[in-house]
Amino acid sequence: MRQALHHLRVPTNGRGLVDISADVRAFVRDARIELGLLTLYCRHTSASLLIQENADPSVRRDLERYFETLAPEDPRRYEHDAEGPDDMPAHLRSALTQVQLSIPVEARAPVLGTWQGIYLFEHRRHGHTREVVLHLLGE
Repeated sequence: MRQALHHLRVPTNGRGLVDISADVRAFVRDARIELGLLTLYCRHTSASLLIQENADPSVRRDLERYFETLAPEDPRRYEHDAEGPDDMPAHLRSALTQVQLSIPVEARAPVLGTWQGIYLFEHRRHGHTREVVLHLLGE
């Protein structure tokens, strides 16, 4: 059994989905592990990870609009505002999604569906550099 670890830095431009699929595929390919399990972990409480449709960009736009209705920026609704009015809605959006993904690896590639991509979902208004830890275990 072998393992590989990588810290992926992901710059964002503010709210929205950032496709990290190519970076993840490159890590898996370069790790030279044929069969295993890939874990992705987002080290933030105001960003998250998603596996989602990667062919039609309207899906991503609809997801972003939907999350704006679930956790709107409204200072009257939240007590926590230590980092600004978009902070608590970002925490809620992160809680409703996920910060960890597990993806099988076969033939040195993540096993994804035809129309699936891997995304970092930035929930804050302003851009950040996010870190996603990639851990691959296999042989």
